[in-house]
Amino acid sequence: MSVSIDIAGLRPEGAVVVPSPLAELGMALHALSEPGHHPGLQGWVTGVTARLDPHLADRMCEADFLWRTTFSDLFLPCAGIPGGGALPGGTLAEELDLLDKLSDEQFVAAALEFTCAFPYGTPGPGPLADEGLRRRSLELAAARGPQQVRFTERLLADPPRIRAWLRQFLRDCDEAFFAETWSRLHHQLAADARHKTDLLRHKGLAGALAAVSPAVTLDETAGRITVDKLGDGRTATADGGLLLIPTSLGWPHLMVLHRYDWQPVLHYPVGSPELAAPPTVEQLALRMTALSHPVRMRLCRDLARSAYTTGELAQAHGVTAPEISRHLGVLKKAGLVTTRRRGRYVLHQLDVTVVARLGSDFLEGILR
Repeated sequence: MSVSIDIAGLRPEGAVVVPSPLAELGMALHALSEPGHHPGLQGWVTGVTARLDPHLADRMCEADFLWRTTFSDLFLPCAGIPGGGALPGGTLAEELDLLDKLSDEQFVAAALEFTCAFPYGTPGPGPLADEGLRRRSLELAAARGPQQVRFTERLLADPPRIRAWLRQFLRDCDEAFFAETWSRLHHQLAADARHKTDLLRHKGLAGALAAVSPAVTLDETAGRITVDKLGDGRTATADGGLLLIPTSLGWPHLMVLHRYDWQPVLHYPVGSPELAAPPTVEQLALRMTALSHPVRMRLCRDLARSAYTTGELAQAHGVTAPEISRHLGVLKKAGLVTTRRRGRYVLHQLDVTVVARLGSDFLEGILR
């Protein structure tokens, strides 16, 4: 499972690294709504929440489906500007102007994308033009409670009114807490953008992507970027460019905007506690499968305490040596067991560090 970006024909100057204040505000709203996704931001979340005006907090809940469950493309409006070459604005005000340039159809489809399960990577009419999609939007909104029904009804009936509401809400968030946060974060993001731009200049796209995340790989021969994620999708730069947008508040989320007819965007975390080589989704699946078997679980109990030979494990568990070898092979393939030779004996032992990390690795993998 992965998201791929076809970059055939992408010119060297077509890949641009640039911070986005609006994208970072979206990440801030997500962290405030889902602090469990961002344990490293607990102090910041607590501080902002403690001084948040109750009226603004209520408004934050009114449309939190735009940022709570995941991250709406509305926070990257430059990607939706026709031509595929627009960049984020240098200020929040400039980015809100870009948001105003999206058509009503783009705005509504992006706003209802996650909660109403619209087609994402393929062309087609939206709910403003398709009565069937409009009914489906309201039905799915009803399953998420009266608050989303009311918002969806207003959005479908009067998109300009909701656009104005969202713009004012984001400006109020900026005044209440984000301007202070951005003044602290944008220096780190600008420094990261300069570093990645330097890599692009001297080591090419492969060098820059390697610094973005080990989960991002480039096949230069095929002209394709692959992002290891628990999901499938594809997009292409076509005649446009590729945006790399850093976030200080986003870890562990590594997101790919791959909406049909929008410019592809890699929205990646910087300054994160990410491991140098986090496991791939396939490796995570191997490890979870390996640990799910009762015999292998019992083997892990022994191997966590000491190193054993295959014969010792067979005798202790009352099974044949070939069967123990088969189970050990599964554990070793998953990277959970290490081996070392002592004379003519081969000793096996559980890699406790890898197993201890599995919980956080799993969480990062599914949130990536």
